[in-house]
Parts: sequence; structure tokens; C-alpha cells
Amino acid sequence: MPGRLDGKVALITGTAGGQGRAAAQLFAQEGACVIGCDVKVEENRETARLVREAGGEMITLEPIDLADESDVQRLVQLVDQTHGRLDVLYNNAGAAQFALISEMTWAQWEFTIRNELHLIFLMTRAALPLLMRSRSGSIINTASIAGMRALPGLGNFAHAATKGGVIALTRQLALELAPHGIRVNAIAPGLVVTPATEFLLQDPQLRERMLEKIPLQRFAQPEDIAWVALFLASEESRYMTGSVLVVDGGWSIW
Repeated sequence: MPGRLDGKVALITGTAGGQGRAAAQLFAQEGACVIGCDVKVEENRETARLVREAGGEMITLEPIDLADESDVQRLVQLVDQTHGRLDVLYNNAGAAQFALISEMTWAQWEFTIRNELHLIFLMTRAALPLLMRSRSGSIINTASIAGMRALPGLGNFAHAATKGGVIALTRQLALELAPHGIRVNAIAPGLVVTPATEFLLQDPQLRERMLEKIPLQRFAQPEDIAWVALFLASEESRYMTGSVLVVDGGWSIW
């Protein structure tokens, strides 16, 4: 039985762990030629090793700063030289700093904007010529339910601002890129269990308070998000663009 991404070239950012690693493994399992990248060197190489060990195809570039134009260009050149085109761009990478408005520094604010919004702009702009060659490209952006609703007690207003920006960017890009055959959609997860969320889950009271708001009574695993990304990358979603798929276990019902 053919894979859902057979013959497709997929660039996934932030593949050293969490959602990016899960997506790299799943996309490769479904037949995609995967290009991954991350700032973390050994962890990213481990992802590539796991993919190849399972019989998949993956090349990587690390370390990389996706908010740096020259680094982004190096990554796009790698894709061009290796495959000559791009079918799927999954803007998964991101990093935020959390604090209450009264305590957040300008450096923390700038860090979050740079590493959750600037890098999507730079990566998408640089990859467009390759995506246009396919005439059926798919861009997947990682948003968050934080960009759609206020979440008390987390000190995540900078993160909320960037993810709201990602949602707006997704919709505008969908409109502008539709004439080129490129679809643009976003995934808005709830809390996903990854190394980046450990600091939240280590607080028993906060953990319990968040679980009370999730009808499915568990936090998301990286694979839960990767399956949705696979759907958006595949031809199964070929008539979808400008959509934001909420994957939060029912959290946003409240």
C-alpha cells in the first residue's frame, strides 16, 4: 500500500525532539523525503538516525538559527541542491519565554517574537520559489490555542501574541498563495508533552488545574500533533487552505 506522502519532499523545522521528531518519523514512514533542522546538534542527528534506522530518508542541517536570513538561505540551498523542489513546508520550530507583563523584560519579549514569528516569515519567504515549482505545495504553521483565547496563570501573553500573529499570517498567506497552487493551514495545539513544556508540568497544582479543563483528561503527545500535520501535508486536505485546526483534547470547548 503506497504511503500518503510518497514522492513528496518535506522540510520540517525543529526536528530535534517533540512534535518535530514525531513528524519527521511519521512523514518518512509515509514515504516523504524529509529535510530537518534544529539548533540542537546531537538531538537532531539522533532524529535522523531514528528515521534512517526505520528505513526512511532524512537529511539534516544543524545548528541553525531560523531567525537569521543567512542560515535560512543555507537551508533552502540544501533543499534545492538535494531535491530541486519542495512539496511541504512544516513551520514547526519555535521557542518562547514566559512571564507576567509586570515582570517580563524587553529581551524576553523580543526573544519570543523573534523565535515564534520572525522565523516563520523568513522560512516561508525563502522557501516560496521551491514550493512554487511543485504547484501543489502545502505550508503548515504551528499556532496554539493561546493565540485564540486567554489562558490564565501561565504568563504567556508574549506567546499568545506571536501565535495570534501566526494565525493571521496563515490566513493572509492562504489568500495570497492560492493562485500559485500553494495551500497554507495552521495547527493550534493545546499543551503538548515535550521538553519545552516540562517547566509547566512540574508544578502539580498547575498540572491538575490544566487537566481539569481538558475533557479527554490528558495532555497531547507529539504524535497527536504529527498525525494532523500528516493530514495537512497529504492530498487528503487538498481542498483546505486558510484553516486553523484545533488539537487540544477539547480544552477550548470551555
